[in-house]
Amino acid sequence: MTFSWTYFIGLFPQLIKYIPLSLFMAVVAMLIAVIVGGLLTLVQLYAAKPFQLLVKLYVSFFRGVPTLVLLFIVYYGLPEISPTFKGISALTAAIAGLGVKQSAYLIEIFRAGITSVDEGQIEAGETLNFSFTRIFLSIILPQAALNALPATGNTFVSLLKETSLAFTLGVTEIFADGKLLASASLRFFEVYVAVGLIYWVMIIIYTWAQKYVEDLLSKPYRRVVANVVDSDQQSSSAI
Repeated sequence: MTFSWTYFIGLFPQLIKYIPLSLFMAVVAMLIAVIVGGLLTLVQLYAAKPFQLLVKLYVSFFRGVPTLVLLFIVYYGLPEISPTFKGISALTAAIAGLGVKQSAYLIEIFRAGITSVDEGQIEAGETLNFSFTRIFLSIILPQAALNALPATGNTFVSLLKETSLAFTLGVTEIFADGKLLASASLRFFEVYVAVGLIYWVMIIIYTWAQKYVEDLLSKPYRRVVANVVDSDQQSSSAI
């Protein structure tokens, strides 16, 4: 069977209809991951030892369990344990499972971002009698967020691709629709290449957007560095 360009091109209008759903799952799951990951990062860094150990156990478990297994646990397993989870939709289960899974990775990313902040700046804030809250919000958080942004962006890229696993729970998204089209036409190569290209384009667009945000946020730091260099040059010239 030869590659059908006519069929291949005709696939895109059918597949792109499901882009909003895939993006919705990725964005909401990422919000869950950021909130849960951020809170547990604070526990891991500043709470009592027993709570820190619980967070480490959380990270170890959710990083170790395959994403597909976790989705099945959330959708099929939790309703057997508690009636509260009975009737949970496949979409909700997919978003919750993906969000919790990625939060385990974000904990390590956020922890690294916070600990990368120079201790001297924190000590300077303490010398000025700043409260811990003010030091964290004014000194630590802005720099930690900037340091963690590239790795956090990579996590979102992985999350966007993992939304394709939602089809196993019955959610009709890009990959699920492609699977149906491939089964109906028996043109698997054309369909899956088209699906792959759609994910590729989405990730390229997001990568460009992330790079723009990184450049925008790092401008104040570049100006500070430039001013310091200029001052050093002027001092050297004066000498």
